[in-house]
Amino acid sequence: MNRRELILLLGGAMTAPRTLRAQQKAMPVVGYLGSSAPGPTVPWTAAFRQGLSETGYVEGQNLAIEYRWAESRYDRLPALAADLVRRNVDVIAAGGTPAALAAKWATQTIPIVFMGVGDPVGSGLVAGLARPGGNLTGISEMTTDLMSKRLELLFEMVPQATVIALLVNPNIAITEGVIREVQAAAGATGVQLPILKAGTESEIDAAFAALAELHAGGLVIGPDAFFSSRREQLLGLCHATPFRRSITCVNSPLPAV
Repeated sequence: MNRRELILLLGGAMTAPRTLRAQQKAMPVVGYLGSSAPGPTVPWTAAFRQGLSETGYVEGQNLAIEYRWAESRYDRLPALAADLVRRNVDVIAAGGTPAALAAKWATQTIPIVFMGVGDPVGSGLVAGLARPGGNLTGISEMTTDLMSKRLELLFEMVPQATVIALLVNPNIAITEGVIREVQAAAGATGVQLPILKAGTESEIDAAFAALAELHAGGLVIGPDAFFSSRREQLLGLCHATPFRRSITCVNSPLPAV
């Protein structure tokens, strides 16, 4: 599904009847629930608004958008989603798996359109890709399925590596699926695959300290909005001594939505 199809989904969700709507709003309202912070998401929110405008919805003219940002603190998402439901928005646009799950738990009636989701079926968002069911739909980037390929590419880049680590966020639903995929690929290449976990900035620093002790020759970074929002920290650590000459890093291109 391309961006235009996603925007059309949003437009259709906003114009569909809502049986629980108390009264007709003067202007439709989109609730934008972001897993990350507004700063790193500027390109994506700009594209989001542009896509809406291409289908006739212009923020501030005939459309209002209520933004809620978890700033990578996923424990805040349920309260933010509940707030959007209380405000009776017409549709919720959820960025990232944690935000989409929080929106799903918050409402079974308001349409939810998700994006930046790696495995909507495995994470429990929808029943199936062809027939999602319920009040959710959206796009999947299939990042979980692509993680094994990233390990294979990294192994081709550093064939002498006997240890390649995997960095994942333990606080998201797709982590176990990512670990299984990459472990299967590691078994095929014969490399050792230590699993490093980080859900905070300090835990990222600790993970890189562990890399040196493991004598890892490569690092695969899992798909997560938190890691995307900490790009500068991750790049700085990858390029810092002693990692620059000994460790090759591969990151998932998941947007920090």
